[in-house]
Amino acid sequence: MTSRHTFAPLAAAAQRGDAWHIRLLMVAALALAVTTAALTGAFRGTESRIEEASFSLLSRPASGQVHVVEMDAASMAAIQRWPWPRGNYAEVVRALDAAGVRSISFDVDFSSGADPEGDRAFADAIANARATVMLPTFSQSTGFGEARQLDTLPIPILRDAAHLASVSVRHDPDGYVRRMPFGTITGDTARPSLAVLAAGRAGMADATFPVDFAIDPATLPRHSFIAVARGTQPLDGLAGKDVIIGSTAVELGDRYLVPRNGVIPGVIIQALAAETLLSGVPTYGVWPLPLLLAAVLAYGVLGARQRHAALVRAGGALLVLLAAWLGARVLFHMWFALVPAMLLVSAAGAIRYVTLTQRLAALGRQIDPESGLPNRIALYARAGAEGERFLVAAQIDDFDALKLAVAADDFGTLLRRIAERLQVAGGGNTVYRIEDRTLLWVSALPIDELEAQLAGIRALMRSPFEIAGRRLGVSLTFGAAEVKGAGAVVNAVHAASQARRAGKFWRLHTIGEGETASQQFSLLGELEEALRSGNIMVLYQPKLNLATRQIDAVEALVRWNHPERGLLPPDCFIPVIEEAGRIDDLTIAVLSRALEDMRGWCDRGLTIGVAVNISAALLTSENFANRALAAVVRAGAPAQRITFEVTETAQFEDTDVAIATLERFRAAGIRISMDDYGTGQSALNYLKLLPLSELKIDRMFVAQAHVDKGDALLVGSTVQLAHELGLKVVAEGIEEAACLAFLETIGCDYAQGYFVGRPLQADDLAALAAGEASTPRPAAAA
Repeated sequence: MTSRHTFAPLAAAAQRGDAWHIRLLMVAALALAVTTAALTGAFRGTESRIEEASFSLLSRPASGQVHVVEMDAASMAAIQRWPWPRGNYAEVVRALDAAGVRSISFDVDFSSGADPEGDRAFADAIANARATVMLPTFSQSTGFGEARQLDTLPIPILRDAAHLASVSVRHDPDGYVRRMPFGTITGDTARPSLAVLAAGRAGMADATFPVDFAIDPATLPRHSFIAVARGTQPLDGLAGKDVIIGSTAVELGDRYLVPRNGVIPGVIIQALAAETLLSGVPTYGVWPLPLLLAAVLAYGVLGARQRHAALVRAGGALLVLLAAWLGARVLFHMWFALVPAMLLVSAAGAIRYVTLTQRLAALGRQIDPESGLPNRIALYARAGAEGERFLVAAQIDDFDALKLAVAADDFGTLLRRIAERLQVAGGGNTVYRIEDRTLLWVSALPIDELEAQLAGIRALMRSPFEIAGRRLGVSLTFGAAEVKGAGAVVNAVHAASQARRAGKFWRLHTIGEGETASQQFSLLGELEEALRSGNIMVLYQPKLNLATRQIDAVEALVRWNHPERGLLPPDCFIPVIEEAGRIDDLTIAVLSRALEDMRGWCDRGLTIGVAVNISAALLTSENFANRALAAVVRAGAPAQRITFEVTETAQFEDTDVAIATLERFRAAGIRISMDDYGTGQSALNYLKLLPLSELKIDRMFVAQAHVDKGDALLVGSTVQLAHELGLKVVAEGIEEAACLAFLETIGCDYAQGYFVGRPLQADDLAALAAGEASTPRPAAAA
């Protein structure tokens, strides 16, 4: 997540709109892709589901103009034979005509004769009726699997007195009936469909119209055939109505699958088709028309400058399309394919959202999260300007102490305030935070003016910053390097470090100096990858317990197995990592690895303590202390087997804070060892102040103690003093048996050196500790 104080020019770049011609090309490409998919029928299923959902949304009752006379189960039971005698149909026609209906339409097959008397009675009833009577025509195949169709017409005696109407039903490829024909050609004659005649509409033969299944079929007025024929059902209210007669009894078949309502009788479909036409003649609009509207809307969506705006515009565009689609159907009876248009708008919204997300992600990588200032990546990504001469690095002096003095939430504010001063005093140039303690900008000033400017900035910094009610003084040390030089950033940072060491307020990097530093700083850039890939190795140098003659303690030593430079000792990379403020990450990585290996040794039944070196700079970092203690808890390793080694020559930036941190470690059960004891000038003072568990005598006193009386006296007295203070003693630098024997005679607790064992990998160390490899024995006393 990027800071809310994100650098404005970068934020503006992330939210920039694409050029109009780019948007046009994107819309054209999307439209072409959608059109191609639409032509293949890829959206047919989705379109059908949307249409079915719209029927539920627009559900309405039937108008009541169309009535259905059902040849239902009750009628089948009353007449008790099939086909029914045609006299029954004559009775129904006479009853309906007497009721004053406007038209009577049959969805019943009359293509074969029955009893002549019944046929004549039916024909006479049709001829004498004042209402328009329509008999069905339809096509059927000549046989199973045959493509040729036969035209089926009523018998001549019936069709002479009636109008003929097509009752053919059209299925879609998925078996659903969604549309009906305006008419068909039967007997080489174009005949209107039953629904068209009943509704009094006109249309082209073989053209189709969509049936509006939003009309609830349960609201169609229905009458039982037998009740109408026998006069047992009042026919009041039928005057001027259109009646369609057909089978609804399951045993008569004639049922079809339709959207929303499932399987329904064919006569109900005919009635719904007539109801559809009564409210207007629906037509199918060409699908490119909504696609054109969608293209215009998509162009607007692609112009959104923020992600939420892209979502809002895309959602609004979809609502516009949906409203236009529903409006065209309800108001103008035009049915359009909606899916291609919606897909075009949705794709445009998704593309714009992803594009803006990627830009914001790129922005996030160029922003320092703590301060909101542009970082090293932003520096490298910037476009160079004419006249640039120097990169100027400003390192914050006493950075760790300053960070401890400011609450974590306020430290970013302090950094921004420092950057603001640098920007104002430095001529308005962008200030980058390239490392924890280092800010950098690009200057076009000649060297003499630059030096004067830096002196002015240093003087300006004497004015304290007020942060969260506290007044904080900040001092800076500067380094500069030519912009065009190789490794200019590294050179500028190195020059600032050199100036700080020399006690100067600034330094100019000169060509030829710092080639080694450049190599070291390149290692800094590779540190993260080395930690992830496992190229940072931890080896273990054994410590021999002189009382038990067992290897029950080790020192963790870090090595860098560099893919190009081979195995690097710590002196090649530790100093630059410390200088860059990254030693905490490396130390935590070493500690975590050591804890994991300790757990592995425990699982093998080995009791081995591990010592890890801790930089003095880390002892004033509360964040490091928290991370280290969390790592110990997370590993579940016995804390009393862990030792933190601190060099006696270390200079604590804040001794009180360092002591408090060491006491936190001791309280957690971790042992504290003073490494390189005897090489500093404040050894006795540290023995008094620090919560130590162990002294580690430096090799310069140990290596020749068995032959040098002065060294022997110093080592012996140190062991005696430590024991009086309740401390264990480790002697390092043992390279021969006689030295080991001497240490044993003076009561030293542990011995460490190449004679005891060289640094080993975890498995090899375990084998040595388990006795699978030889353990050194002291030489016989001479």
